[in-house]
Amino acid sequence: MILRDMGEATVRAALLAVLGILLIAGCDCSQRFKYEIKEFQVPLDHFSFLINATFNIRYLYNDSFVDKSNARTPIFFYTGNEGDIELFAQNTGFLWEQAERQRALVIFAEHRYYGKSLPFGSSTFNTSLPEHLAYFTVEQTLEDYAMLITFLRNDRQMPVVAFGGSYGGMLAAWFRMKYPHLVNGALAASAPVLQFPGITDCDIFYRIVTSVFQNAYNENCTLNIAKSWKLFETLGASEAGKKQISDAFHLCNALKNDDDLKKFLDYVEEVYSNLAMVNYPYNSSFLAPLPAYPVRQVCYYLKELHSTDADLLHAMSSALAVYTNYTQSAKCLDISVNSNADDSGWNIQSCNQMVMPICSNGSETMFRTSSWNFKDYAEKCYKNYRLTPKPYDIILRYGGRNLEAATNIIFSNGLLDPWSGGGVLQAPNDKVFVIILPEGAHHLDLRHSDPADPPSVRDARDKEAAIIARWIQDF
Repeated sequence: MILRDMGEATVRAALLAVLGILLIAGCDCSQRFKYEIKEFQVPLDHFSFLINATFNIRYLYNDSFVDKSNARTPIFFYTGNEGDIELFAQNTGFLWEQAERQRALVIFAEHRYYGKSLPFGSSTFNTSLPEHLAYFTVEQTLEDYAMLITFLRNDRQMPVVAFGGSYGGMLAAWFRMKYPHLVNGALAASAPVLQFPGITDCDIFYRIVTSVFQNAYNENCTLNIAKSWKLFETLGASEAGKKQISDAFHLCNALKNDDDLKKFLDYVEEVYSNLAMVNYPYNSSFLAPLPAYPVRQVCYYLKELHSTDADLLHAMSSALAVYTNYTQSAKCLDISVNSNADDSGWNIQSCNQMVMPICSNGSETMFRTSSWNFKDYAEKCYKNYRLTPKPYDIILRYGGRNLEAATNIIFSNGLLDPWSGGGVLQAPNDKVFVIILPEGAHHLDLRHSDPADPPSVRDARDKEAAIIARWIQDF
């Protein structure tokens, strides 16, 4: 996710993906994979000798592939990220496919403060109790996972491979770095571990999104989108214009004031980013029900350069409907809900450790110009959550670009994925593997195999499978 400005729209890679929260269109995903739902007790604070409180995190368990005669059964461990763990389990098909191949025990662990793993129940996110957020960190989460693996092993020698996509991929990589005695290797798919201050240019995300749209159909697509911001702002300056926008986009709640207009513009901006992330080669419902290669479909409606405001408004409405109402089942557009994701937890993490700067140079992208101002960002974090962000905390703990000491990590990145700009694209040593997917969107390699997968995605999965098999064999 992106937190450009507190209170503004956030983009889901993963991490969303971003969210990596995936719902497969045209299938009953609840039947795709089976598992038991279990709970595991963890300390509220792993690093205090004074606080003895505990709570339960959920994890999903499947041993149907396990060879019971093998005392060294591999554990394939998904490092749950920002969402309900069951959604990740149903939509990380590559892990399941490899688990069957390697006769592995499958575990999907839920990230504390997400899904049903809430340390303070319904009051976990009570803004009047900011002390409840003190234990919402990467380090506490990784320690949860380390304890769970230790419990599952039960003093047995079992190789562990961590899997994760987007923020979950970041966790998988960091898990291997911090607990190499527990985790033998990690697949970090679309993991923007370098999207932090002073490492990656803050405008790289929107430049990649713009490139995806430019190459989808023709350059008129991005030219129309770039022109539309001025059109929306001009129309939004009057009551009649606000009504035009509301009617054209079939908004559930008509725009009434400048705040409503701002929310609409933020919503539209996020839609473009989401579309680039989920530009998959088949129908999917990653963040919304979508056709194959949805960016191409959006740009089909924008293939002509529109010279009149009326034509451009109509074209933009048709284009946006690819994301907002592809199934034509929605009676109106609710701009308060942009995806299947729950942003509440991620917005908080963005205000403690996960400070990932995003900005836009309007002259080089199809987006509005926006700057990165940490002072303003920090003030809004404190206002909303009483949290003071630490922009360099993750770099201090996990090394930033200094990954020379890392081993047994696969960093995979699709070049159609906006988050690839913050990914590891060059291996720091011969024990870290970088796999590039020229035709890949956000962690496409982590999804289930599909006949429509491009050759580079199939090739990436083959390479990943071979490396994982070697880790298990070397154990």
